[in-house]
Amino acid sequence: MKNHKNGTPFHEWAVETLQADRELGIELLRAALEGLDNPEERGGSLLCLRSVAEAYGGLGAVAAKAGISRESLYRSLSPKGNPTLKTLVAVLNTLGLRLTVTEPAKKPARAKAKKARPSRKLAA
Repeated sequence: MKNHKNGTPFHEWAVETLQADRELGIELLRAALEGLDNPEERGGSLLCLRSVAEAYGGLGAVAAKAGISRESLYRSLSPKGNPTLKTLVAVLNTLGLRLTVTEPAKKPARAKAKKARPSRKLAA
């Protein structure tokens, strides 16, 4: 496990940081949930959700409150996990959060490039 620059293992540092800043945890979850539909980001997204769950009560307590076995929650929130919607909603509810739907941010329209005009210099 990699250590943060002050010698603390990164995972421990992340959990401590999330415990101290709930808004950061919520923003991390937003980004993580957006990444679930991208196969290249899914594992990292699930680990983010796991870190937030650990920060807000620990996986065992979250699993018990959500009515999920601890082993099932560990598997679901592993890099190769595949949580059901029921599991995601239960975990979020346990954390005092809810799943919402929004439209994706619209990309700004590209300004059309102006065509270069030929130079009209007169020959001297």
